[in-house]
Amino acid sequence: MLFTKIHGAGNDFILITGPDADVYRDWRRAAQQLCDRRRGIGADGLVTSVLTSSSAAGLDVTCYNADGSIATMCGNALRSAAWCAARDHGLRQMPLLMNGVKHEAVVQDGSVSVTAEVNSVDFRCLQAVQGERTIWFDSAHTGTEHVVAIVDDLDAVDATTFGRAVRHHDALEPIGANVNFVQAVSPEALRIRTYERGVEAETLSCGSGAVAAVVIATHRGVVSGSKTITVHNEAGIPLLVSPHSERSRSYWISGPVTCTFKGEAV
Repeated sequence: MLFTKIHGAGNDFILITGPDADVYRDWRRAAQQLCDRRRGIGADGLVTSVLTSSSAAGLDVTCYNADGSIATMCGNALRSAAWCAARDHGLRQMPLLMNGVKHEAVVQDGSVSVTAEVNSVDFRCLQAVQGERTIWFDSAHTGTEHVVAIVDDLDAVDATTFGRAVRHHDALEPIGANVNFVQAVSPEALRIRTYERGVEAETLSCGSGAVAAVVIATHRGVVSGSKTITVHNEAGIPLLVSPHSERSRSYWISGPVTCTFKGEAV
């Protein structure tokens, strides 16, 4: 089984394309084995990408988290799949389908952009305590469940321990949520740290989390929602989040994609 090891702004994946991606396998188990960073290839997720037809030039993309669960939305997985479609098939604009939801993708020199849809937003949906501080979280559904806390000092947050506790909070039962801690840098920039459900760890970048952060920060008056917002992550490879010009509840996620190596899983 041939694969591409690829990352979108630090969010890394094992990407399977072509005939191998269209063959039935126990992809959930394969994700658990291959994403293991000590006994496998190592990644945040396993992604399969199938070219639906040469005329429609669209991709059917599925992202399996490192624990074998299916991600309902993963912006960086979509961006990575689009980058490979541009490399392998010369596509520059294409429709994408993930978990039954349609997305758009545009591949330009040095950047790949995909769309994310914003659904429900709920303010002060839960509170949690870290040390002597009580932190309130808002929620934003950007194709998958996210909670967001605006904090004054991002470096003072134990994103792994605190994120894991909030991810399993009773208020988020039964499926939990991805947990984002966000600090304002300027009216046009944010810093973010994300604990991802399914990876069960802090990841270096999260595309749908970046959108959730911008949505909540805009509602809170921290940034200007009419402009492109730079979201700085732990990878040091920022994502750009901007409103879609034609759809009011849709955003573009833009940033680089990097292929690190290709190989064969046996």
